[in-house]
Amino acid sequence: MLGPALLLAVALVSLLAALEFGGAAAAPALADPGALVRYGLPISKLFVNIGAAGTIGALVLVSFALSRDKPEFDRALDFAAGSAAFWTVASAATGFFTFLNVYLEPLSFDARFGELLGAFFTEVDFGQAWLATTLIAAVTTVLCFAVRGRTLLLFVTVFAIAGLVPMAQQGHAAGAAGHDAAISSLGLHLVFAAIWLGGLLTIVAIRSKIDPDRLGTIVGRYSSFALVSFIVVAVSGYVNASLRVGSLDGLLRPYGILVVVKVVALIALGLFGAVQRRFLIGRMLRDGATRGRAFWWLISAEFAFMGIASGVAAALARTDPLVPQVLVTTTPAYILTGEPLPPEATPLRYLTEWRFDVIWVLAVAFLAFFYLAGVWRLHKRGDTWPIHRTILWLAGLALLFYVTNGGLNVYEKYLFSAHMLAHMILGMMIPVLLVPAAPATLALRAIAKRADGSRGPREWIMIAVHSRIAGLLANPIIAAVIFAGSLWLFYYSPLFSWATTDHIGHQWMLVHFLITGYLFVQSLIGVDPVPYRAPYPLRLVLLLGTMAFHAFFGLSLMTGTGLLLADWYGAMGRPWGVSALADQQTAGGIAWSVGEIPTIILAIVVAVMWSRSDTKEAKRLDRKAARDGDVDLTDYNQMLEKLSHR
Repeated sequence: MLGPALLLAVALVSLLAALEFGGAAAAPALADPGALVRYGLPISKLFVNIGAAGTIGALVLVSFALSRDKPEFDRALDFAAGSAAFWTVASAATGFFTFLNVYLEPLSFDARFGELLGAFFTEVDFGQAWLATTLIAAVTTVLCFAVRGRTLLLFVTVFAIAGLVPMAQQGHAAGAAGHDAAISSLGLHLVFAAIWLGGLLTIVAIRSKIDPDRLGTIVGRYSSFALVSFIVVAVSGYVNASLRVGSLDGLLRPYGILVVVKVVALIALGLFGAVQRRFLIGRMLRDGATRGRAFWWLISAEFAFMGIASGVAAALARTDPLVPQVLVTTTPAYILTGEPLPPEATPLRYLTEWRFDVIWVLAVAFLAFFYLAGVWRLHKRGDTWPIHRTILWLAGLALLFYVTNGGLNVYEKYLFSAHMLAHMILGMMIPVLLVPAAPATLALRAIAKRADGSRGPREWIMIAVHSRIAGLLANPIIAAVIFAGSLWLFYYSPLFSWATTDHIGHQWMLVHFLITGYLFVQSLIGVDPVPYRAPYPLRLVLLLGTMAFHAFFGLSLMTGTGLLLADWYGAMGRPWGVSALADQQTAGGIAWSVGEIPTIILAIVVAVMWSRSDTKEAKRLDRKAARDGDVDLTDYNQMLEKLSHR
């Protein structure tokens, strides 16, 4: 375990040095919590990051890289359980140190201290966040011991990643101007840094249980995750730094210099990863040279630089940023959203105004890259892929990029009509472009099948396609009920308020609209394999029913006199545009009219598919009749003749 020990030692030294350099370790003139808290809080946060990384990295490898039939699998789960237990204790300690830092209470064992501590963990946002993190880590510890089924372990992995969400909502990002961008970038940073660091820790921890001939394969799979993680960490780190440093001059100040140190460590890690992918993995796969010193020296160097990056990152969380992170509450819109009110919405500004969301920028980029990579792999081996599917996929992604980063993303917080237009495009127009592109079919053809008992992307897609849940969701009736029913449930329940006022809720809303729309369109015109295909008449009936449902919903908004979410859209204080109620009625018109355009397109496509299906069936029967002398018709006529004699 020399590598993890090296990581921890370098991280602690880097943390202490960065705290001194950035001034975070100095006692403040007022409200000093004491040296124990000043040093204990960042150290415990560092331990939280390392524990979470070990848990998540191990679970990701278990789900996507390791074989269930090998000793490596159980050893990795044991490492995940131990890391989760470490994460639990570190999270509880961090919550306790945060309480001491906020309340400035001397440690005691009297009733008042206990009451204050209980109120902190149940009523204060910081306390609730650390309590949630601690509980998620504790439950993950138990699940890593109790669960051995690979499908369930995938859900355990997702659950463990959810433990990073409360952490992403804390720190400088919690009160920052540009709050949404800060939360998105910090969340991505935490998740993919955990996968990157934790995966390497896991490989070193289980190396004695890995067959030498398999180490190259496992490292190669980890390297693919590390490459994606490097890109995401670099991009999200840049967004975070730009929000907090502000300008190039800020890089010459203590906070900026620490950011530069972290960036240099990240670049070094990227170079190590390039050497690993370019030279060492190929050597391992070719001649099994995994016992050589070069590989383990490289791993040790990676741990050293990861320790530097981890220690400096923990110190940055305690160091005052250069850009003031306090909201300037000068307007109602700023108080509500944390962003300045954009200029008056005009058709031109819907095309020229942009507010980029790093989550969706990266999501669209990766979806485009992997699709094109799949097409290229088919082309290299001589297979064909229809060009119109690639065009549809890229067009759908371009539209998704605009909705999540363009003018609609700028104005949907302030105008219900912009929100509704984004909803209609996400739920109906984008799926109409993405579904015929058949991404699952492309993945199944392009991704190599594994033969070592592990589950890669292809195996997980096959499991998902043939699962009972997929069979249920592929039923057009179920898909239509979810698609249309969620429309009413969303807008006439507290979900609407959560998705509008909270950044996490907003991200959930985007994913929900996109998935429900995709499932509905897939059940109607999908090309990808599904367990059940409904007859065409049923598809048309459901489509027409959904169209009527949309029209009725839009009409209810157009004629309604009560304002939905009045304490948000009605309290923006916009000096431009129509009133909030008039804008809501416009949104109803959008739901009625714009939402029907994709529905009409779908109806035409279903009718064409039905016609072609009948034509194909007729040709098949004609060929059969030519082969067997139309025996079916002869048998039918003989049956009728027997009946007539009776």
